[in-house]
Amino acid sequence: METKWLEDFISLAETRSFSRSAELRHVTQPAFSRRIQSLEAWLGADLIDRTSYPTRLTPAGEVFYEQALEMLGQVNNARALMRGKRPTAQTTVDFAVPHTLSLTYMPKWITALEAGFGAFNTRLMALNVHDAVMTMVEGGCDFLLCYHHPRQPVQLDASRYDMIVLGSEALRAYARCDKAGIPDLLLPGSARSPLPFLSYTSNAYLGRMVELILSDAKKPPHLEKRYETDMAEGLKMMALEGRGIAFLPESAVTRELRQKQLARADGGQPEWEVNMEIRLYRERQSAQRPGKPVVARLWDYLTHQEGAKAAAQVRKRKSSAVKK
Repeated sequence: METKWLEDFISLAETRSFSRSAELRHVTQPAFSRRIQSLEAWLGADLIDRTSYPTRLTPAGEVFYEQALEMLGQVNNARALMRGKRPTAQTTVDFAVPHTLSLTYMPKWITALEAGFGAFNTRLMALNVHDAVMTMVEGGCDFLLCYHHPRQPVQLDASRYDMIVLGSEALRAYARCDKAGIPDLLLPGSARSPLPFLSYTSNAYLGRMVELILSDAKKPPHLEKRYETDMAEGLKMMALEGRGIAFLPESAVTRELRQKQLARADGGQPEWEVNMEIRLYRERQSAQRPGKPVVARLWDYLTHQEGAKAAAQVRKRKSSAVKK
C-alpha cells in the first residue's frame, strides 16, 4: 500500500466527488479512480458505493476513513519527528521547484533576496511541476516556487496555502541563428517543408503551455516532431545544435540571445508566445502547524516587499494620470 492511496481516499471521503478530488490531488480522474481501486483491492473491501450520486462511502468505507486518518497522522508525525532530528532542520528553508526555474530563476532570486533579508540556509528539491506541487501538499517543503497560468492553474486550496506573485515570464519559440541574429527557422513553416520541432513530453507543464500556444495560433503551424524531453535545458541544447525549434522560457535563453547563439523563431509575433506568472506558495501557519520561525520571517519580508511594490505602482499610475 502507498500513503498516497490513503490521501486519495480521505480526499474522496471529504469531497464526495471523484472529479473534484482528482483535481485537488493533481491527477487525471481515471488515474485517481485506479488508485482508489488499488486501495480497495489491497484491503479486500469496497470502500465506495458507486451506485449512488453524489459519491458516498460504504459501511466499510466509513470505518476505514477513521483508520486512514489515524494511519496517515502517524506516518506524518513520524516523518516530522525524524526531520526535526536533523541538526539544521529548523534553520533550513526547503524549496520545491520545477527543474527550469531551479536553473534559471532561483539562483538570481535567492541572491537578491539575501541582499535584503540576510543569509539563510536553503535546501532545493528540483522536480517536475506535478511532483513539486505534491511535495508541498504532502508537507515535504516550506515553499513551492512554480509557474502558473489561468488555463493551466496550480490547484492549491486558497484557505490552506498563501501565495505571492513574484514576477512573470514569456514562453517563446527559439532556433539557432547566424552571427547577425537571423534564425535558421521561422514559424509557422509550410505543409511542403514542416519545421523540425523539439517538443516537451505530454506530461510536462511547459508542454501543456506549448499546446495552448499552438492551438490558439491564428496561422496553423507546420511542425514535425524530431525530439522529445521533459527538460527545457535539454531542448535548448538541441536547439543550439541546430536540430529544430524549441519553445523555451525567456530566462533560460538570456545568455544565448545576447551572444547571438539563439534567436526568436516567431518573427516577434505575440500569437506565438504565452506569459506565465512565477508564484511562491507556503502552507498557512496555524496553532497545530506553526512551521519554522525562519519561514515566517521570510514570508513577512516578502509580503512587505510585494506590498511596497504594489503601492509604488499605484503612485506611478496616479502620477501619469495627473500629467495627462
